[in-house]
Amino acid sequence: MPAVDFAPHKKGDYLVDYEEKVFPDVKAEPGEKALVTFHTVAFEGSIGFVNLLQATRLLRKGFETSILLYGPGVTLGVQRGFPKLGDEAFPGEQNFNNQLVKFMEEGGKAYACRFALQALYGHGEPSLIPGIRPIHPLDVLDLILLHRRDNAFILDTWTV
Repeated sequence: MPAVDFAPHKKGDYLVDYEEKVFPDVKAEPGEKALVTFHTVAFEGSIGFVNLLQATRLLRKGFETSILLYGPGVTLGVQRGFPKLGDEAFPGEQNFNNQLVKFMEEGGKAYACRFALQALYGHGEPSLIPGIRPIHPLDVLDLILLHRRDNAFILDTWTV
């Protein structure tokens, strides 16, 4: 059996070079847009939260940024909490809500499909986090096409 002669890592150690940035810090040109679409269920993986962070980062880089919640993605935009809305039942339970609120407070726009909200997940418009704009299901594709027409950067969030 081989012996392990290395000292164990301890709190405060670095395991990677976190300071080296390989690529330039890209900023938006005037008028550039971005759209981040979400077709993923809240709490079913990290992709929804990670791309909420990406949307906020795009906004801070100067892109006029919108979020589209459709299909299971509308679950990211509903108010949650336990025992009351807004209460954090466990650490991180309000991550989606808090990040969406921060995104909108910083000037981002958020849209949620009314069909998915009601027909798929049994919620009404009052269930949405204030500031999220409910849209007709036919607006989902048109929102994407409008961003495409404007040569926007589009980041799609899908999980299966």
